Amino acid sequence: MALPVLDATEQRILGSLLEKQRTVPTSYPLSLNGLRVACNQTSSRDPVTDLSDQEIEAAARELKGRGLLRVVWAGKGSRTLKYHQLLDETLSLQPDERALVTVLLLRGAQAPGELKTRTDRLYPFSDRDAVEQVLRRMAVLPEPLVRELDRRPGQQDRRWVHLLGLVAEPAGAPVPVPAVDRDVVLAEGAGVRDQKVRDGYDGVAEAYFEQLGDELTGKPFDIWLLERIASLAGSNPIVDVGCGPGHITAFLADTGATVSGVDLSPQMVAVASREFPGLDFSVGNLSTLLKPRTAAGWGAVLAWYSLVHLAGSELAPAVAALARTLAPGGVLAVAVHAGDEVRRVTELVGEPVELDFVLHDQAEVLAAFTAAGLTEIEWYRRGPSGNEASTERLYVVARR
Repeated sequence: MALPVLDATEQRILGSLLEKQRTVPTSYPLSLNGLRVACNQTSSRDPVTDLSDQEIEAAARELKGRGLLRVVWAGKGSRTLKYHQLLDETLSLQPDERALVTVLLLRGAQAPGELKTRTDRLYPFSDRDAVEQVLRRMAVLPEPLVRELDRRPGQQDRRWVHLLGLVAEPAGAPVPVPAVDRDVVLAEGAGVRDQKVRDGYDGVAEAYFEQLGDELTGKPFDIWLLERIASLAGSNPIVDVGCGPGHITAFLADTGATVSGVDLSPQMVAVASREFPGLDFSVGNLSTLLKPRTAAGWGAVLAWYSLVHLAGSELAPAVAALARTLAPGGVLAVAVHAGDEVRRVTELVGEPVELDFVLHDQAEVLAAFTAAGLTEIEWYRRGPSGNEASTERLYVVARR
């Protein structure tokens, strides 16, 4: 079967219906007003449009005549018409294919890392490699659904487009430098990345504590915020996720809090246990954090620079996983490096390493907190001080 050829308005209508069918099923099918709002929304759309009711109705009639859209009544006795897409049935799309086609219709040419991030609410791709596998599967169908574009000046990765109609790509137009692909850290898979992080911190554990074990003495803002977090936790226990050699955990304990530490690096945990023998430290991964054995949830989960090696697509799932372990009223406190960069580090505390530090986008961090259902969100930023790395620091605190 030949693929349908869709103009820009038809692409936007079908993409919007595909998206809303998954993300707001209780409001689907969409009324004319709902479809216009979905088509013209300013987020998750490129380009942003200003389609009128008349333009949408005319395009919908054309799509209906081609068997790509159905018009239905809102309900018994109602005279409100609603719109339901048939594109996924027409093309026999699998769920993973459907998610990618949806985002490609709504946002044009995109790299696999961008598609991984932007399909999170539509399909749970494990990593960017999984996205690329599906793209390549769709590209070799008898009637290919997608095509890989040549890399253009200023682009880090090759992008993909759908083949359901023209995707505007003006020849000779200035090519903006794309946002950093924070999923590049998953190029070899999450397991390989985690092993590199574990090995890197195992190798610097002793030197890390020697050089940074007293770092809080020169960070008055961090001291103030950590004391506040301990106060917000009340009598409930606190967990320091990514605790390193335990000095932040020990500081929280000195405030009177009941606190324990978890870290991916066995050597970091060994140093922490040796230096602070009265505290509880264990090896673990933040994505599998459990609730405390002695309480309904954590009074506070502290992730102090422990999300700095996560890909952009992993940020929201990680925040959600940590938030689920909080007690009602508990707080999640996160510190990250903010910016648009993935920084390769080959030396840390004077020791050779090979680690990629991801500078996260502030808007994406805050969106992850909102998506996790956290409230009373507050954030702070500060520049580097003393001998710190030359990055902006972002601190976010929110309550369950």
